[in-house]
Amino acid sequence: MFPLPRSRDATPQPRERSLGVISGPESPASADFRQKLTQATGAQGQPGCFDIVFEEPVSSAALDTNTQSAAWKLSLFDVIGSFAARGVGTVVIPCFSSHGFMGELKANSPLPIADMLDALHTHVRSHFPAARRIGIVTSAHLRGQGAFERYFPYPNFEILYHSEEGNDSPQAFRKACAELAQQGAQLIIPGLSELIPLVPQIGPVSVPVIDPHRIYAQYVVSQTLPPPQRRFKIGVLGGVGPAATVDFLHKVVRNTPAHRDQDHLQVLVEQNPQIPDRTEYLLGTGPDPTLALYATCRKLQAGGADLIAIPCNTAHAFIDLIQPHLDIPIVNMLTATVSHLRESFPTLREVGLLATSGTLASGIYHRALQSQGLREIVPLPTLQARMMNAIYGPQGIKAGFTSGACVEDIDAVIGDLVIRGVQVIILGCTELPLLFRHRGLTLRDRQRVTLVDPTEILARHCVEAAAASTHLIGAAHRGA
Repeated sequence: MFPLPRSRDATPQPRERSLGVISGPESPASADFRQKLTQATGAQGQPGCFDIVFEEPVSSAALDTNTQSAAWKLSLFDVIGSFAARGVGTVVIPCFSSHGFMGELKANSPLPIADMLDALHTHVRSHFPAARRIGIVTSAHLRGQGAFERYFPYPNFEILYHSEEGNDSPQAFRKACAELAQQGAQLIIPGLSELIPLVPQIGPVSVPVIDPHRIYAQYVVSQTLPPPQRRFKIGVLGGVGPAATVDFLHKVVRNTPAHRDQDHLQVLVEQNPQIPDRTEYLLGTGPDPTLALYATCRKLQAGGADLIAIPCNTAHAFIDLIQPHLDIPIVNMLTATVSHLRESFPTLREVGLLATSGTLASGIYHRALQSQGLREIVPLPTLQARMMNAIYGPQGIKAGFTSGACVEDIDAVIGDLVIRGVQVIILGCTELPLLFRHRGLTLRDRQRVTLVDPTEILARHCVEAAAASTHLIGAAHRGA
């Protein structure tokens, strides 16, 4: 339905052979992984072909134990964000503790993350296909996270743990491995980063003890990971006007089939009421809003929106100027509305239009209706003045009123259009639907007119676009 975006924004595009390594402080474990990653890139036959960036997250050591885990998680995510800004292609985290929240990281990361435990699982399945009982030497804390069981699930595997503290010497590590072998382990994985450099030092053990750093490094350089999947995101240029934006968002929610919060769509709203008035400019009495509209659209594009909705009819007079400079589509509310009219009322010939004088002066609805063989019927000049008063007046809709004089003005305008034979009327200003709870309006003389709400149609189109995308799009197609 809508073209997928291509990026023109400042965020660098990920480089396929660029690795961002989140390493710990200078330690034997960090040095060991760096050495093995260097060896793995050289083994690919193209030494130096990988651009590798190392970065250390902010330490949480000074925090109390209740906040250390959250601080570590957030720090890792911040580093991933810095990698994305630098054009890194793949995130590398040689750290077992991160697997307590790896699912959260992957779900929110803008970059693919090479999963160390997935690398170990793949290695075990391919090199030790008969192994079922896996011995893990780790800490009680990491054991409690349950990460190893998620990657080596029962009944295909049985996990045997040795989680006594103080296993950070070659002798203690070798003893732990021997005890696991005696318990029937067919393969042993050192599940603490500080144990991995000790693997060559412990001497022969009756069962294989694998080197996670070497396996992970080889996995990282040999795999081309797909970009993360993400949910479709609607970008809303809001504030034109503010209440109409809220009304549009309500209609998006109402039209989305959902059973829980997580079933709803991602929406990015840039509420910018400071955009100059569109009608004033079109009537020659105010500043040009084109640049402000464009700048707001660019913010939405940079924020990862897949399309842009503008719940303002008059603003559509400017989208032909803006759209060529964007890489994501603006949904044209006017053409969508007119197409809806043609499909819903195949014999219709004339359509009434309630809109600002700026919208009428721009001719945007006139051209859209004409393209579908429909003729635009607008209020007489005196009644158009009442229309503008209902929208912009001191007791108008933009001033927060939804009853009283503004309703009387609109009723008068609609009544005159009905007398002139109009049976279908477009509410061509997004403030107008705030006055009507139903599309059908019964007048005093019992004549009935159908009111068509472009905001409702725009919301449905956005929901349909998200459904057509199956809600998930590869990040390579992302607009930022």
